[in-house]
Amino acid sequence: MAELDADLDHILPSPVLPPFWAKLVVGLVAIVCFARSYDGDFVFDDSEAIVNNKVAGVVGRADLLCALFFLLSFLGYCKAFRESTKEGTYSSTFWVLLSIFLGAVAMLCKEQGITVLGLNAVFDILVIGKFNVLEIVQKVLHKDKSLENLGMLRNGGLLFRMTLLTSGGAGMLYVRWRIMGTGPPAFTEVDNPASFADSVLVRAINYNYYYSLNAWLLLCPWWLCFDWSMGCIPLIKSVSDWRVIALAALWFCLIGLICQALCSEDGHKRRILTLGLGFLVIPFLPASNLFFRVGFVVAERVLYLPSVGYCVLLTFGFGALSKHTKKKKLIAAVVLGIVLINMLRCVVRSGQWRSEEQLFRSALSVCPLNAKVHYNIGKNLADKGNQTAAIRYYREAVRLNPKYVHAMNNLGNILKERNELQEAEELLSLAVQIQPDFAAAWMNLGIVQNSLKRFEAAEQSYRTAIKHRRKYPDCYYNLGRLYADLNRHVDALNAWRNATVLKPEHSLAWNNMIILLDNTGNLAQAEAVGREALGLIPNDHSLMFSLANVLGKSQKYKESEALFLKAIKANPNAASYHGNLAVLYHRWGHLDLAKKHYEISLQLDPTASGTKENYGLLRRKLEQMQKKDV
Repeated sequence: MAELDADLDHILPSPVLPPFWAKLVVGLVAIVCFARSYDGDFVFDDSEAIVNNKVAGVVGRADLLCALFFLLSFLGYCKAFRESTKEGTYSSTFWVLLSIFLGAVAMLCKEQGITVLGLNAVFDILVIGKFNVLEIVQKVLHKDKSLENLGMLRNGGLLFRMTLLTSGGAGMLYVRWRIMGTGPPAFTEVDNPASFADSVLVRAINYNYYYSLNAWLLLCPWWLCFDWSMGCIPLIKSVSDWRVIALAALWFCLIGLICQALCSEDGHKRRILTLGLGFLVIPFLPASNLFFRVGFVVAERVLYLPSVGYCVLLTFGFGALSKHTKKKKLIAAVVLGIVLINMLRCVVRSGQWRSEEQLFRSALSVCPLNAKVHYNIGKNLADKGNQTAAIRYYREAVRLNPKYVHAMNNLGNILKERNELQEAEELLSLAVQIQPDFAAAWMNLGIVQNSLKRFEAAEQSYRTAIKHRRKYPDCYYNLGRLYADLNRHVDALNAWRNATVLKPEHSLAWNNMIILLDNTGNLAQAEAVGREALGLIPNDHSLMFSLANVLGKSQKYKESEALFLKAIKANPNAASYHGNLAVLYHRWGHLDLAKKHYEISLQLDPTASGTKENYGLLRRKLEQMQKKDV
């Protein structure tokens, strides 16, 4: 057993520093690399994974969690060999089973976690079992009878462990199939263009080019982008494309490493290279497009686990180089320089993830042909109110990808707000023609058609949106507004009621119901709806204001006053709140208070004609009262 322990330490050498100091150094380096973004905003996918996710935000850490349990599973499998003779077979089996369990947890975090079982098998056969592929091939070619001695592998329980790993993997896949089914997610051509190519040769060439790009990102992580889809990497359509050189370079290096890993006469070298290549290649396989189509071209996150293998190979390479040169200080300086350069890159990249604007703009220099980059910059600018710049980026996104319906929808919305209704209608009509089930585009098209007084078309667009998205409260709200414009009051009330059933906190729908009932003289019903709305949204000052108006008309002055004052406390700069409270006091006979709030309202909005007129009436009445007193 002592021999096995020493052998494992040789394969997986312990750090030069004591364990505590090694962990401390690694932790401090990690802090230095990523300290710039610890207080940054939630950006890009964080919005859905964390900000808008109600159960937990741990999904946003899927890759880190997968890597954690992946490595724990591998270390647990290593532990099985250390314990195999210390405490007997049962202890060894326990560690193998624990490794399988941790692999299952890794898979639940991220699908690629299941590949740890394959890595464990390769580690067991080629590294621990010292299985010499070259020797076996030679014996097969020479029909050597010593092949019968391969049965010695069974003495170490290899077949038993392989059976456990195979059964565990099959069990994981079965459970995954029972929960999620066999159908892969639906991806579009813009997500992974090569996978939709008709030619097998074109697909193969581009897949291999993607592998070379991933390898380059490991070697030189300078070109980093939050999204590599939508034309970021143009397809290679001919072998005359100069980029095929990258494929040749990749396979030249890989084949060389594989040959050394499997056929080298140096057993130590063979096992180190096998371990490094295992970590480099096996966790990457689910992202390779070999077994199923994936929804990306390049995704930097899938290189997180393979980077372990890269580090093993790089370390071994520098170690081997230092043995064959006297310039050891130069080698040490080169290694230190690489570490410092990559630390600097991490610091820079970490800063780019501090905000969406920095993240999206950093992608322009890497992927200027990526429509999604321009779309996200446009969206960020629109959210900040810079519509003119947003329009420019949205137009570029549509130019780069003429079928980018989300960019068309957002651009149509901005044009609608700027009253450029004809172009907005054209864009939104094109969006729903390209994607007929795009409910949001149908709703926005209905809003534009309503503004153009094309009421029948607008109603049809709203109905189509609801057909494609049954629970669509905003669409019911807009449909209600259409019916209100057509004086179809019952239909309007029904539409707004549907909106509030689907989204009880839909303040605009509640307000419109109260106002419509108020305007049509149904004060009792308006009061009931207002009280129901405030029961659901007690702090909404607009609802307080609407209900206060109804109560004032019903001569419930005290309760109306209380609601007006509460609404003003929540929103003191709303001129209409002060103006309508002044009207209440005017009716109630509290003329001094009415005068005070008329004046506040006119200070906030000097152009309010109704308030000016009422204030003039009040002043004349006060002047008449003063004359009578005299």
